[in-house]
Amino acid sequence: MSDAEHNAPAEGAGSPAAGPNPTSKMARRRAREMALQGVYQWLLSGNSMATVQRHLESESESLERTDRELFVTLLRGAIGSADELRASFEPLLSRPLAELSPIEHAILLLGSYELRHNLDTPYRVVINESIELAKGYGGTDGHKFVNGVMDKLAARLRPEEVEAARAARR
Repeated sequence: MSDAEHNAPAEGAGSPAAGPNPTSKMARRRAREMALQGVYQWLLSGNSMATVQRHLESESESLERTDRELFVTLLRGAIGSADELRASFEPLLSRPLAELSPIEHAILLLGSYELRHNLDTPYRVVINESIELAKGYGGTDGHKFVNGVMDKLAARLRPEEVEAARAARR
């Protein structure tokens, strides 16, 4: 399902009986935020993916407002593929990987996982969501750094999609 489909209101979403729509744009943003918290915890603590996921799920009061499927996919994918993902973005870094803040590192793991594996999410959405996470949780200019790396990574991982978007803007 594409982000556009996820952003469409659920049938009956306007009625109080419908409850929160777990596939709304905000639910997907919340899933990315929770996945960021999890990858950040994993990077700092060295705990297992399962331990981090259990902790987040038990501590989160807003899990019902989260696209849980996306949260689990991103968390497990970013942690489980961390070495492969680092190999894809490390050559694009302007400084050594060890000098990244844990937030920048976690955002790049999540963003690179989503670019590589969630092909139904447009690359521009992945980049924008990565930038928003960096603005919300990272350092002062961290979002600029994340944007630069993600732009280059998108061109490598999704060249046809990136070129089509560039051609459409001309």
